[in-house]
Amino acid sequence: MKAWQPYIKGFKSYLQLERSLSINTLDAYLHDIEKLLQYLDYAKVSKMPEEIDHATLLGFIKWINELGMTARSQARVLSGLKAFYKYLLMENQIQNDPTELMEAPRIGQKLPDFLTVEEINSLILGIDRSIPEGERNKAMIETLYSCGLRVSELVNLKLSHSYFDVGFVKITGKGNKERIVPIGNSAIQQLKIYLEHNRSKITIVPGHEDFVFLNRRGKKLTRVMVFTIIKNLCVKVGIRSSISPHTFRHSFATHLIEGGADLRAVQEMLGHSSITTTEIYTHLDRDYLRSTIIQYHPRG
Repeated sequence: MKAWQPYIKGFKSYLQLERSLSINTLDAYLHDIEKLLQYLDYAKVSKMPEEIDHATLLGFIKWINELGMTARSQARVLSGLKAFYKYLLMENQIQNDPTELMEAPRIGQKLPDFLTVEEINSLILGIDRSIPEGERNKAMIETLYSCGLRVSELVNLKLSHSYFDVGFVKITGKGNKERIVPIGNSAIQQLKIYLEHNRSKITIVPGHEDFVFLNRRGKKLTRVMVFTIIKNLCVKVGIRSSISPHTFRHSFATHLIEGGADLRAVQEMLGHSSITTTEIYTHLDRDYLRSTIIQYHPRG
């Protein structure tokens, strides 16, 4: 509905300027509102945001459930709508929040997939280092696992933020929040090989000089390319195809906590704003929560 656009535009500006959300998260919130508009069109209901009531939202939740949306996805959509109405209430564009009494569908806690140390070693050994991209791919996998990075953080890693002499890299994560992350010796050694013997021979496109990981055309790697590299490598060594770059982040956290790393230290390394997010990894063994990150990392 065109009449909703000023509200949506204001919400988008709020998310960008005040919440500093990433493009992916911002798009997810806007998509949640679009889903509600699709329902109103389907139900032939013409209502402005301030006219939406609890009954309308119940009908919406029932609709997306009948469409086959999982409980987890329903909870995600409801979270986006709650954020939208919280913004409207804050801006005094509505008097009552219709989402206030809405409860998210009950969902079980999904434990993240992770690789064993042996599987990670198998992947690294499976990289063909005879091709020009081989050393880069090995450095990429080592860095993902050593630092527990998100794929967006990996492709945006910069030379000017890499302090190999002291064993740290500076990462810009969600909401443009910066954090300092230790990087292990194996990753540092492989990065130096890649930088000295491979990256140095690439003709770099202006504007991409500071990015660590480049493609053969001299531009920074894309998220899709990283997914593709890992998928092909998994097929080659016979590991299940559901592995993604994020699996290395889960493996990083899992192996640290298994080894005895402190939960809050892992939270800091992962860039989680809440300890609750990190606690999902404590299904391993809560008795092991002690000591420091680097000391217990398998490739530290």
